[in-house]
Amino acid sequence: MNSVNASPQHIARIAEQLGLTAADIEPHGNFRAKLSPDLLTRLADKPDGKYIVVTAMTPTPPGEGKTTTAIGLAMAMNRIGYRTAVSLRQSALGAVLNYRGGAAGGGNARLSPYAALNLHASGDHHIIELANNLLASCIDNHLLRGNALDLDPFSLAWTRVVQISDRALRQVLTGLGGRENGTPREARFDAVTASEVMALLGLVNGADERSALQDLRARVGRITIGRTRRGKPITAQDLKAAGAMTALLQDVLKPNLMQTCEGTPALVHTGTLGHLAHGASSILADRIALKTNAYVVTETAFGSDLGLEKFINIKCRVSGLMPDAIVITATLRALKMHGGVGKVQAGKPLPDELYKENLHALERGAANLVKHIENARLFNIPTLVAVNRFAQDSDREIARVEQIARAAGAEGTYTSDAYARGGAGAISLGEATAHAANKPSQGKLLYADALPLPDKIERVATQLYGAKEVEFSNVARDKLAQIAEQGLSHLPVCIAKTHLSLTADEKNKGRPKNFHIPIRDVRLAAGAGYVIALCNEIRTMSGMPARPALEEIDLDADGNIIGVEG
Repeated sequence: MNSVNASPQHIARIAEQLGLTAADIEPHGNFRAKLSPDLLTRLADKPDGKYIVVTAMTPTPPGEGKTTTAIGLAMAMNRIGYRTAVSLRQSALGAVLNYRGGAAGGGNARLSPYAALNLHASGDHHIIELANNLLASCIDNHLLRGNALDLDPFSLAWTRVVQISDRALRQVLTGLGGRENGTPREARFDAVTASEVMALLGLVNGADERSALQDLRARVGRITIGRTRRGKPITAQDLKAAGAMTALLQDVLKPNLMQTCEGTPALVHTGTLGHLAHGASSILADRIALKTNAYVVTETAFGSDLGLEKFINIKCRVSGLMPDAIVITATLRALKMHGGVGKVQAGKPLPDELYKENLHALERGAANLVKHIENARLFNIPTLVAVNRFAQDSDREIARVEQIARAAGAEGTYTSDAYARGGAGAISLGEATAHAANKPSQGKLLYADALPLPDKIERVATQLYGAKEVEFSNVARDKLAQIAEQGLSHLPVCIAKTHLSLTADEKNKGRPKNFHIPIRDVRLAAGAGYVIALCNEIRTMSGMPARPALEEIDLDADGNIIGVEG
């Protein structure tokens, strides 16, 4: 086993831990390899390992360390003899360049080589960007060449995407400069993580590479880019762009095999936005990991109200898999924030008061954690709480969290000191998680396919958020009816709201009561296979801060990347 400061092992050594040979992997350099879905055929007779998903309470703006917890947990379980891999989303380059540190763990619980991974090591996101923008170019070319499909330009729902943050591209005019430059129209750019191409890649399923490619091709063909002037949907297949897009994405379909800083196998694949999509790693990555390990740790975006709900109701609905255990990541600082301590603002350092002992504030804020425990238990899956520990944390406060969590139905509360100590800092959490994952359980979806779309939205809002009722705008009701008329009311729903509150108002902390959830608009993601219900105006392209992290990134005299810290 690697120490936390050891150099990464050659990827062939990591493959050996999964029982794979050199013929089973496609190396891309020394520290990454692609894995073909054909492995699922060769390993079809092997039983799946236990499936563990890490989620969180409602976070502070910097987050509570789900990825660090997931990586630390996987490393800890390997240390105590359980063959474990971690399956994660890939970091978003824009976020890495904006803010110090990436999305691949931190401290001594991170992926390796850390800097290279965060700076687009796999190249997958570049290809997804190309495929997305190819479709956008085909749309503009179709409008220029006579618009044979009678596409209504005002109905266009497809955008171009880029990886870096560029606020100047949020709202633009394209096609200026005369006929040779296209048809003038208003447009926008989104981050590549918001692309439906990214989302549908994560939901591709198949028993081998051929069937997975067929599923990918069908999903890409179903992407709906707009409507005719008479209201008929127009797809990527109608534009004859779906075949070329799929050809570009063929290699991207294969999950990436990487490693943690202790040499634990890590499958890293896709990187969807947690508001407009399921916000999880790919089904194919998880399925390969489950066939090659006794335990697999994965994570969801944000808290149980968003990430876990979508993980189960969207991703698990497609894959047919269901978690054996849920780990909710919490921090004392988040509990005290929900208890009313300090003025917390996105983009600004958290106030010092959040790191001082305050049992009264913690007990008030614990209502938020209790709601997330209740949410996890709605899915009928054993649930634990992991307190991601900071140096200033009080033992008395941690003991109180344990009492509150057990009273709410959690299997227990365990501290994780993986950031400082690597896998050694999460041994008790690892033992408890393995025990919980081996308990008899039968996870369940929150709603059936046949439930009408408005009822699906109401069930999520009332049961997972705790809302009193849902308020649909006339626009939202009309679009839901239109989707039902297309025969797509069986699709799951993906509610886009703030991740900083159980409500649609990010300032409303704790566990609010008697609130309404507004659904102002609806979008169809037919390729990904779900319906997006928008509560808030979700920012799909971030802007650079005054002092972006990229200013610190450079190469040292030996050619090593510096300035990307975890």
